[in-house]
Amino acid sequence: MGARAVRQLVEADEITDVIVAGGRDAARADVVTGGGEKARDGGDGRDVGPVDAVLLAGPRGTHGPMAEEQLAQGRAVVSCSDDVDDVRRLLALDAEAKARGVSVVIGAGFSPGYTCLLARHAANRFDTVDEIHVARSGTGGPACARQHHRARSRTALDWRDGGWQRRPGGSGRELCWFPDPIGAEDCYRAELPDALLLVPAFPGVGRVTARLAASRSDRLTAQLPMLRKPHPEGLVGAVRVEVRGRRGTAQDVLVLGALDRPAVAAGAVAALATRWAVDGRVPAGAAGLAALVDPVPFLRELAGVGIKAAIFEGWS
Repeated sequence: MGARAVRQLVEADEITDVIVAGGRDAARADVVTGGGEKARDGGDGRDVGPVDAVLLAGPRGTHGPMAEEQLAQGRAVVSCSDDVDDVRRLLALDAEAKARGVSVVIGAGFSPGYTCLLARHAANRFDTVDEIHVARSGTGGPACARQHHRARSRTALDWRDGGWQRRPGGSGRELCWFPDPIGAEDCYRAELPDALLLVPAFPGVGRVTARLAASRSDRLTAQLPMLRKPHPEGLVGAVRVEVRGRRGTAQDVLVLGALDRPAVAAGAVAALATRWAVDGRVPAGAAGLAALVDPVPFLRELAGVGIKAAIFEGWS
């Protein structure tokens, strides 16, 4: 995903330099080479000179400390982590970010990230929002696959009637329809951070849930180490956001989704969020995209690079 984001950033006219830091030396060198003249090797990231924004695409557990360090230097931060602990630690930076006048964008990926934009876009069609339900299918690469495998065995967080409810990972089976050709898949609760980002963005919402598609073998092996090596980048994946609310006195449901390779879509979202942060188009504070940006122009720019949303027009 980080490599995909670099490719998007170097193609932006307003971006003059993209410094790639951290990770394995060989992998970093490949990303720099693929980035062309604008990309340069930043080594371990300790001495990269002045930068306007930092995109964090490293492993889980590193985003909180790195964001705190970058925030202290007055740099905007964009994190693509979907780890619950990372998201909690980043959300705790909100007061400091506002005091410093710096933006910290949390969960800038396919899900959360693109799903947050879809939730906000759908919610704008309602007078009041009662429920938001997110589901995802597919992985963006080996690290993403391992994170999903881990999440299936850990406690899920649901928001219901003003409070948090902890549910066992792998419970709550629900058949969710994604854009074709993926179609219908069984989805289950997992340790996902979507509700942590959506609940603050939609005050008064009654229910917020997030589910992860899984096969029978995925569920049976969730407590075990991964039995096979994941695909290098992952295959085609999809996301789905269902919003329930009221228009006038009538209740209604709107379902939006998207189909793409998760790494490609996540990289595009992360890169665009970084560009907006550099341009000053993201307000100060630490939150997800649903709380920080106007979804229509953001989604329009993503559509320009091929990341397009779809509306579900089936039967309820």
